[in-house]
Amino acid sequence: MLVSNQVRDPAKIDRLARLPKLGARTICCVDMLDNVADLSAASQRHGTTIECLVEIDCGAGRCGVKTTPEVVALAKAIDAAPGLKFAGIQAYQGAMQHMDSYADRKAKIDLAVAQVKDAVDTLRADGITCDIVGGGGTGSYYFESTSGVYNELQCGSYAFMDADYGRILDKDGNRIDQGEWENALFILTSVMSHAKADKAIVDAGLKAQSVDSGLPVVYGRTDVKYVKCSDEHGVVEDLAGVLKVNDKLKLVPGHCDPTCNVHDWYVGVRGGKVEVVWPVSARGKAY
Repeated sequence: MLVSNQVRDPAKIDRLARLPKLGARTICCVDMLDNVADLSAASQRHGTTIECLVEIDCGAGRCGVKTTPEVVALAKAIDAAPGLKFAGIQAYQGAMQHMDSYADRKAKIDLAVAQVKDAVDTLRADGITCDIVGGGGTGSYYFESTSGVYNELQCGSYAFMDADYGRILDKDGNRIDQGEWENALFILTSVMSHAKADKAIVDAGLKAQSVDSGLPVVYGRTDVKYVKCSDEHGVVEDLAGVLKVNDKLKLVPGHCDPTCNVHDWYVGVRGGKVEVVWPVSARGKAY
């Protein structure tokens, strides 16, 4: 189990250190030396082993160290700490995943690959091997997978696809949701009012989806457009008056991850029939 972030709160570290007792290979990210001591103390207390990835800031500007000497220092500290195991590198360039241009995304990843390669090569020269060199996303996996440096990909959104990812372009200049991927995640919404002639009001607003990456897109239709939302309402522009109350629309959310997090169930549909219902088991678990 990879926790692709730093674990710093003492209670959370304690819980992390107990996970290997359940049979899970447990891995987290580290980017500060003082975290190493805390993780080591907890793993020794519970008689377990926590594996650690040194996180490299390869362009996202969030967590992670930026220089190879910092990577080496952390790796050596982890390697020397009782109860810990150095497992490799975490190097995810999230800032470029949604850049429209294929060439622009490649240029950003080329820089990241060079940075990560330098760290991996320097560690190897010091006798430290990386079991995992992880990163990559739906917008860049083709670059990391052919780099000869990364050996683990962390793509996820491709499985569902969303409106924001869908608009980025592949190497041939095509939207990726009209080429290599298809939309598989939808919010089913109903028209609940058409009191205004030019707009329909639907029952999917902010409480049904995340709009941090943009508004949803009405799937399979160009005659109507989702243009605004508030807590319980979505406004669909309907200039020709083609919609009526109780009509159903399928919305492709702007951002799939935090949209799933506000729902309790996935309803799996094939050929117009419900085949399966899966719980969103981690929904709302913030403790």
